Amino acid sequence: MALCAGAALPPASAQQGSLKMNTRPIPSTQEALPVVGCGTWIGFDQRPGSDEYQRLPGVLDALFAAGGTVIDSSPMYGRSEETTGELLAAAAKQRENKAFLATKVWTSGREAGIAQMEQSFTRLRTQRMDLMQVHNLMDWKTHLPTLRNWKDKGRVRYIGITHYTASAYGEVEAVLRAEKLDFLQINYSLDAREAEERLLPLAAERGVAVIVNMPFGGGGLLRRLRDKPLPAWAGEIGCASWAQVLLKFVLSHPAVTCTIPGTSRAGHMADNAAAGAGAFPDAAFWRSKAPSIGL
Repeated sequence: MALCAGAALPPASAQQGSLKMNTRPIPSTQEALPVVGCGTWIGFDQRPGSDEYQRLPGVLDALFAAGGTVIDSSPMYGRSEETTGELLAAAAKQRENKAFLATKVWTSGREAGIAQMEQSFTRLRTQRMDLMQVHNLMDWKTHLPTLRNWKDKGRVRYIGITHYTASAYGEVEAVLRAEKLDFLQINYSLDAREAEERLLPLAAERGVAVIVNMPFGGGGLLRRLRDKPLPAWAGEIGCASWAQVLLKFVLSHPAVTCTIPGTSRAGHMADNAAAGAGAFPDAAFWRSKAPSIGL
């Protein structure tokens, strides 16, 4: 088995909490970005005072403790942006841990886009956004000039586009070829591998960082696997859970910069983050092992 980083792995039990999370360079700047972040869809759409809300500071603590920084949100995620801003401000975590804040614009029209993005700045309590993305390519021709202008002014550090369905890959590819972008956020998982065919190679060719959303197949893949025994080979690649196996698969692709599994539980965040440590198997390994999962 060839590995994509580092030497041979120790058993998974010896790795948990003992290895530092890997980073990968953002192609446009070579800035190092930790490979596992946190998505906020559903999990961070919580009201203050609720039991669910009270669990969320532990999620960010687990992310930062593991060396992660990326927190991805969107105005379409209910209260998630506001919650994230509150939690980061509560203990000044954004300053202490250098959170990499990513959010999106998801509306039509220039003025509506500007108003929505200004609202995101307010909700996330930041003066500068690390990454602003055109969500699902909505009115991207209108929003990209605004994003480039804000990048030139230092209001945003990076710009990108997102999508989460294979039916949109043709349009995504066309935009990637036509526009100069820093980031592409796209769905990719062990049971949804269409992005391997054209988008991931194209992103690498164009020097575009890739954030993978839905690494668990939107949760369905993980639910299908959770009652199956973990295969013996999982330990060989440093994995102690199905979540780690699925994340190791995503991160094994050399075009992938970071993945953002969503969670609202600190234990799950710590487990996810552990997948970002150690080495990653090569494509030949997955070709030989993936069939044994039954996918």
